[in-house]
Amino acid sequence: MSRIAIVGRPNVGKSTLFNRLAGRRLALVDDQPGVTRDRREAEATIAGHDVVLIDTAGFEDATDESLEARMRAQTDQAIADAQVTLFVIDARAGVTGLDEIFADHLRRAGVPVILIANKVEGRAADAGLLDAYALGFDAPIAVSAEHGLGLDELEASLAEILDPLSEDKPHIDAESTVAEDDDDADGPLHIAIVGRPNVGKSTLVNRLIGEDRLLTGPEAGITRDTIAINWTWRDQPVRLYDTAGMRRRAKVTERLEKMSVGDTLNAIRFAHVVILVLDIESPLEKQDLQIADLVVREGRGLVLAVNKSDTVSDLGPIRRDIEIETARLLPQVRGLPVRFMSAKTGKGVEKVLEAALGVFETWNRRVPTAALNRWLDDALAAHPPPAPSGRRIKIRYITQPKARPPTFIAFCSRPSALPASYQRYLVNGLRETFDLEGVPIRLTLRKGDNPYAGKANR
Repeated sequence: MSRIAIVGRPNVGKSTLFNRLAGRRLALVDDQPGVTRDRREAEATIAGHDVVLIDTAGFEDATDESLEARMRAQTDQAIADAQVTLFVIDARAGVTGLDEIFADHLRRAGVPVILIANKVEGRAADAGLLDAYALGFDAPIAVSAEHGLGLDELEASLAEILDPLSEDKPHIDAESTVAEDDDDADGPLHIAIVGRPNVGKSTLVNRLIGEDRLLTGPEAGITRDTIAINWTWRDQPVRLYDTAGMRRRAKVTERLEKMSVGDTLNAIRFAHVVILVLDIESPLEKQDLQIADLVVREGRGLVLAVNKSDTVSDLGPIRRDIEIETARLLPQVRGLPVRFMSAKTGKGVEKVLEAALGVFETWNRRVPTAALNRWLDDALAAHPPPAPSGRRIKIRYITQPKARPPTFIAFCSRPSALPASYQRYLVNGLRETFDLEGVPIRLTLRKGDNPYAGKANR
């Protein structure tokens, strides 16, 4: 599967073209420059060829330790991995000095280049199209990524390069996107890495996969897009989602940050297990608890990963305090696994993955109906339901219609009258008896008799 890198300076429409060629909105798009920072991949079919599209950060002429230089390094890696490069310029702005520098850079890279003059709608683009010939590549292809113009010519040019490349080409797995998710039980384990800004989410992903795949640094809020990476851990296929940091809602005012948070929420909804990364210097802040509550309400498995433990000399007292506070502040997922790690050094990272795998197994667990109803009889005998207005509520039967998360239906005489405290009693009993610690449990009450009563005699 050939890889196609979409490159160019900031704000020329690379992500818009990426979304257009992929056939769905995957990358964040905004009018301000520099939205894309990490490289993002998606599979697509172009001119009859299955390809991997790579969206990249805007090229900056920087080689120091700045954020721009680190973004350029990500772009350079995308070019090195690609078989074809789509070099995008803004036809309305014409050829800039940065375009000329990047053109020289691409020629030295030795990768086939297709020059694309984007934003050609309107007469203002005519002069830019003429200027593009001076970059020294073949004739530019005039497109409007926003309106879908010129894509047929682009596909024809790609076909000329891809046809010979497709012969005997080994398959390369693309990094999937959130929108490509399915809930296949035989598919990969979907793990979303979430948390507040600058707690070490991208550093954790890089540590797990063993390469500097994601942009990291001391600046808060580097990650904007949700980046999905296919990976294998101990023969277990895993799809990791690195997400943008989530601040308190009151602080999220800019449109771009709202889109980033929306991407993160989407990743949580598609995940099987969510690893919530905490900063050991300020764990379990209000925002951490709100994120954890959101994960539980979405019915996802949850693991707390307390990062930067290498900065603490005596971990014992802090570990005890955090575990006690977790039990107190998150009672709705009693038994929630808490693991301490250092994404920077790698210490404890494998234990986080082991906990995620254990939560995934629990999240998938099904309890036999016979065992459930034996437990129900014992639970009712030990603590009978209350009798509001002198009328006792009868709970006749319980079953588990689904897992992921474990979901139970109890049939009783007056569902609306059963107090929340008694429902918690039942949920806690299910959790303890059937080893469902650390995952959300959903219990629904329905009015009616045992739906299976008498079936054996029919």
